[in-house]
Amino acid sequence: MGIVAGLDSSPDFTRIVVCDTDTGAVLRQGYAPHPVEAPEGGGRPSDVDPQAWLLSLGEAAGGGLLEGVQAIGVSAQQNALIPLDAQGNTVRPAMVGADKRAQVAAADLIDALGGREAWAQAVGCVPQAARPVTKLRWLAKSEPENARRTAVLLQAHDWLVWQLLGRPVRRTTDRGGASGTGYWSAATGAYRPDLVELALGHQAMVPEVIGPSDAAGTTPEGLLISAGTGETMAAAFGLGIGLGDAVVSLGASGSVMAVHPEALTDQSGMITSLADATGMHLPVVTTLNAVRALRGTAELLGLPDLESLSDLAMKSTPGSHGLVLLPYLEGERTPSLPHTAGTLAGLRRESMKPEHLARAAFEGMLCGLADALDVLRGRGVDVRRIFLLGQAAELPAVQSSAPSLFGAQVVVPQPADYAAIGAARQAAWALGVSQGTLDPRTPPAWQGAAAQVLEPGDELAVGQAVRQQFVSVREQTHPGAFRA
Repeated sequence: MGIVAGLDSSPDFTRIVVCDTDTGAVLRQGYAPHPVEAPEGGGRPSDVDPQAWLLSLGEAAGGGLLEGVQAIGVSAQQNALIPLDAQGNTVRPAMVGADKRAQVAAADLIDALGGREAWAQAVGCVPQAARPVTKLRWLAKSEPENARRTAVLLQAHDWLVWQLLGRPVRRTTDRGGASGTGYWSAATGAYRPDLVELALGHQAMVPEVIGPSDAAGTTPEGLLISAGTGETMAAAFGLGIGLGDAVVSLGASGSVMAVHPEALTDQSGMITSLADATGMHLPVVTTLNAVRALRGTAELLGLPDLESLSDLAMKSTPGSHGLVLLPYLEGERTPSLPHTAGTLAGLRRESMKPEHLARAAFEGMLCGLADALDVLRGRGVDVRRIFLLGQAAELPAVQSSAPSLFGAQVVVPQPADYAAIGAARQAAWALGVSQGTLDPRTPPAWQGAAAQVLEPGDELAVGQAVRQQFVSVREQTHPGAFRA
């Protein structure tokens, strides 16, 4: 038996799990918040000194947590851009998250390359405010002196791995992290230096992309550091999803991703073609409205929380007595309706009751995510089992409707630090390969996540009828939205 650690540096905290290399059993855990002050008015900062991530890591690993550990894997927040100068010093604080400052830069880049289709063909994703390539364009336009000093481009997990290894000359990343930059193609497995120059105004060094089971290096103390990856890829690896599986994540916005053997090029831009942490691919479709539609409905009905909204919804029946909610409250990305608003259809005297509106909110959210699933299925992605993540996944109104609306078995994993577990699994893989005990093409067979399994059962026909009513209202309100 060996011992490995996985650390996940999220936007708000660092979590560390120490795991058995053979089974994946979690032996010890550590946690520490990031020492970052929230901006005035609340929310998350757009600029963060990456040293805060190291301070949090050191606190989380205190008390001998890493004693006996042979290898470490690193997962970190995606889309963070750390620009370095030629000496390896940070040019400015890291640009993190969905940086609204870069919205104009995103549109600028799309036009500069010839449209959304050109970007989808080039790198499998269309520039958005969060993408590192878009942040480079913002940097060039808004902070030209900092842009001129920028010589090296890293993401959060790249920077942490580099720091753990003592800042070596060689800088590395993995396929998963590289695929989210906007200047590396999952389809070709190669960088597009011309897109870096298009965004930044000049060339810059990018980290070497190493294989899923490769080691980034070894510390002077002999601790192996694996390739690292982004949070999304690490969580998928920690969950143990494979071909036939999809993950539906219920945040304020929603996302659907699935494992696929090849990269997808989507001319509409609805599919973001990412690579995973195992050598496969993770096509992702995002909706702008998920739990935010539930919270808005709860506020409208004067309810204190989502649990109360769920309880109320369960007093209604499938179909919400004819009420259909298109939950496009913030515009929508899937389908592409950036300037639209939500729609409530089917109002009749008998349907104008709080419980029916509550249920329509849940059904509308899930039907919107089913639309996203259909985008993947329409491109040949096999989806037979769906992992449902997020706090709202525990709500009875979600669990009672999701299997029949999605038309598939739904798995609700028990809460766990899946990104950290995925990072630990990567570390175990790299360690096993270095010791000659594991095949570089086959990750360690860890125990799957403990979960609740929900089947469509006899409700499938009812759920599909509800779904069809949602589609009918969508087509009447926004005809041809998915053909645009």
